[in-house]
Amino acid sequence: MLLTLLSHFSFAFALAFATSTNTNPVSGSVKALRTVLVTGGAGYIGSHTCVELIQTGMYNVVVIDTLDNSCMESLQRVREITGCSKEALQFRKCDIRDTDTLNTILDEFPLIDSCIHFAGLKAVGESVAKPLTYYDCNIGGTTNLLQNLSRRKIKKIVFSSSATVYGDPEKLPIEEDSRLSATNPYGRTKLFIEEILRDCHASNPDQWNILILRYFNPIGAHPSGRIGEDPQGIPNNLMPFVAQVCVGRREKLSVFGDDYDTPDGTGVRDYIHVVDLAKGHVAALDKLNAEELGCEAVNLGTGKGVSVLELVEGMTKATGKSVSYEVSARRPGDVAAVWANPERAKKSLGWTTTLGIKEMCEDTWRWQSSNPLGYKDEITQQN
Repeated sequence: MLLTLLSHFSFAFALAFATSTNTNPVSGSVKALRTVLVTGGAGYIGSHTCVELIQTGMYNVVVIDTLDNSCMESLQRVREITGCSKEALQFRKCDIRDTDTLNTILDEFPLIDSCIHFAGLKAVGESVAKPLTYYDCNIGGTTNLLQNLSRRKIKKIVFSSSATVYGDPEKLPIEEDSRLSATNPYGRTKLFIEEILRDCHASNPDQWNILILRYFNPIGAHPSGRIGEDPQGIPNNLMPFVAQVCVGRREKLSVFGDDYDTPDGTGVRDYIHVVDLAKGHVAALDKLNAEELGCEAVNLGTGKGVSVLELVEGMTKATGKSVSYEVSARRPGDVAAVWANPERAKKSLGWTTTLGIKEMCEDTWRWQSSNPLGYKDEITQQN
């Protein structure tokens, strides 16, 4: 009889502990929160998404990241911005190709019931030079991740895809049913992963509930200036390079091509504020928690194209400084113009962008001017 009572007590205690540790990270009140795994969550988009997830008061977050192109300091600042507890934002270092470590983490956090998948390599030029590295990391890593999520019946997946899956678009703005193609290995890894996700769902529709987010060019930073884009080495994307020129870390910007068939000859992209983008990921996860969607793709963009030189002008206004630049040859795999039709996101997710080029440039400058060396500045001071 005593053993039976102790057994019931142990079970009740374990259940109460699981519930009590799943508390509102902001108010501290007891609430049944969902736990989401965020791969690549210490990176640029991942860290901003963690902020938005926690600030909803609906999610606890477990981040896994290799820290190869990111930094733990970003997550320390996420805690600072949100005021969350350590339990609300957990970090474990892990390469998603490492099955043993991944399984250990999933065993440690059995309440995980969804995943936002950012982890992967993302530089177009580098992918052209190192295609096998990209296929191994992005496709191999995703396959391993999905296999281990499937074993635990974690079926809700938000995949961070890219507008690169549209290749050189046949028409603008781009809609989700546009032809899929890719002009570089990075884009092909995104496209292949999309196909893998569609095949997974087709093979077992009851197992998977997936939203594929095809977004365009994220820029900007959190308005606090505490987190932002901090690429390791020479930036591969336009905005951090512009910001580093403005802060004096780089002599001048290279504009890759001024002979495209665009109004000023430079490439045109759908730039989206990273905070808007992060909120789009939260909206997608909310949707998966509310409905069985199957496997769908949604564009996240502003629906407006902005050229390289227009963005340079925006940064000039934000900083009060002229941006030195020189025109270089086109980069392999780049296309002239890409921007989205975001209507499906508005109808399906109830999501639209709220921040424009002005905020993108001002928030970028607030981040870069406050952190001229990125997160390394803070790490150096701590050491």
